[in-house]
Amino acid sequence: MFEVLVGLAAVAAGAIAAVSGFGIGSLLTPLTAAFVGTKLAVAFVSLPHFIGTGFRFVLLREHLDRKVLMTFGITSAIGGLIGALLQIWLRSVALGYILGTLLVFAGALGITGFAARLRFGRAAGWIAGALSGIFGGLVGNQGGIRSAALLGFDVSKESFVATATAIALMVDLFRVPVYLVAQYEPILEVWPAVVIATVGAIVGTMAGKPLLKSIPEPTYRKVVSTIILALGVWMFLHPGG
Repeated sequence: MFEVLVGLAAVAAGAIAAVSGFGIGSLLTPLTAAFVGTKLAVAFVSLPHFIGTGFRFVLLREHLDRKVLMTFGITSAIGGLIGALLQIWLRSVALGYILGTLLVFAGALGITGFAARLRFGRAAGWIAGALSGIFGGLVGNQGGIRSAALLGFDVSKESFVATATAIALMVDLFRVPVYLVAQYEPILEVWPAVVIATVGAIVGTMAGKPLLKSIPEPTYRKVVSTIILALGVWMFLHPGG
């Protein structure tokens, strides 16, 4: 049952990320945490997230804004390393409550429509980039903050998704090695689910654009935000052992 749920969630998360530039960690991490605890879930999901994000970047790389990547992206990557190192020292229950808080906050912003109006200036955007990286390394969720911060930069829709994807990939390059060193054996114990989640994320990425183009964007955002809010409430009730 665990592998089936992870596979289905990974397909959905990959499809969402193909349109929004984030979503794999937001959906997969709390679901996985319900079965294996938050600490292992963050490390677990980082692998399909890394591969799925890399695959998405290959598809979108021609739209990359390199200037934004080399400023905002670097602060995010450094934040990701800091968050991953902090994650080693925190208990799974503490991480569960942090993740639940972020998910409830992001879900509420999306449902109310405030997330779509949220803007950061460039200076604040760099700070938000660092914070999003820290949260990405700490509990595997950074996309909502990163996307809000990126809206403060003058980039096209295509460049927005491509650059958000590249930044997420940079953060993964910094945080994944830390997880592998710290939790090598627990990850090996759940390797079939890791493989299933990775394949699901890739399939979802390929199918995402044509499937989601038929859904009105406001409806899509509300549905995703509702799911994220519900997952956040779940994390508060079951923060992981």
